[in-house]
Amino acid sequence: MKNITTFTSKTTTMDPRIWSKLPPDVVEHILLLLPLKTLLNLRPTCKAFSSLLFSPSFVSKHSSSSSSSSSSSSSPFSSFLLLSHPQCPLYFRLYDSNLSSWRTVSPSLPFSSSFSLASSSGGLFCLLNPSSSSFLVCNLFAKSSRTIQSPIHSLHFTHLSFLATPLTYYLVLLSSSSTSNTAFVYNSNHHSWRRFQGFHAVLSDSCLQQGTFFHGGLYFTTPEPFSVVRLDMESGKWERHVAELPPELTFVRLVSDEEGEGKLYLVGGIGADGICRSMKVWELRSDGVWVEVVALPEIMCRKLVSVCYHNYEHVYCLWHEGMICVCCYMWPEILYYSVSRRSWDWLPKCPYLPLKCSSGFKWFSFLPKLYASV
Repeated sequence: MKNITTFTSKTTTMDPRIWSKLPPDVVEHILLLLPLKTLLNLRPTCKAFSSLLFSPSFVSKHSSSSSSSSSSSSSPFSSFLLLSHPQCPLYFRLYDSNLSSWRTVSPSLPFSSSFSLASSSGGLFCLLNPSSSSFLVCNLFAKSSRTIQSPIHSLHFTHLSFLATPLTYYLVLLSSSSTSNTAFVYNSNHHSWRRFQGFHAVLSDSCLQQGTFFHGGLYFTTPEPFSVVRLDMESGKWERHVAELPPELTFVRLVSDEEGEGKLYLVGGIGADGICRSMKVWELRSDGVWVEVVALPEIMCRKLVSVCYHNYEHVYCLWHEGMICVCCYMWPEILYYSVSRRSWDWLPKCPYLPLKCSSGFKWFSFLPKLYASV
């Protein structure tokens, strides 16, 4: 096996006459030995290669061989925190988590400027187009996309959540009116929407905070009196979580590590009369009890409170590669907690932002995946 790297590098420049005489199963076996980055370079060289590389059987075999290799713990791509701002909707500002540096790109996008980025999950982007009442789910690396018509006219919804698992992805819309409360769930395996009635709780006052996927359900928080509610993704049933929340909360957000150890975290401000004096993180234990993990240092809490102007509806949280990220719609920086290092820090400010921009900062976690299917 020590000569595989040398062997595979030579095969990419092999005489076409030799390639053409090889049986298809031998060609497939050789390609399975190549790293993902090399496969990306091979794709435009031959229509037969491109067809094979995206066939379900090859994707399954390559994914299996990659996951069982000694380097399975490292991704062939960097992971990114993506910063979006309405003043420059067609430019992506990416923070490379591996290199700890910023870059800005203007990718070749399969959509018009009428679309805006709504969410990112599992290597896929979800965009919405209010003018056509539709969504676009796309994999920019694979240059594949799917348009999904909204079940709600004029995209009138109170919450949108998009989540991708290894086998499928979901779009969840929550719509509230004076007469009914409805949840619409799109499952990519069925390519259809399902409609569920009957959620009565008023959900989080932050429209930026998406539902948190955990153990087959989508979790939300409610305004005061704070509580946690769960939507079962298959049955469409709502239930209120019985775990008692910590006292003296001024705001609450949820975030989960579903792809890792499967933990659910609660991020909350502590104080009185709507004024946050400190912020803490709790973890939900298997016995249904919230256990404190860490408290934010006072000097960092003061900065967070000052940039949010006590408007906690602008605060939202996301999970990114072992970090709990606390974001603010009004501030171009991220406060994050590294779970492995057990430390707080601020992400370096993006140097590519327009000079005059005071709000509209939306953050997304993005881990490119070539085989994420739309």
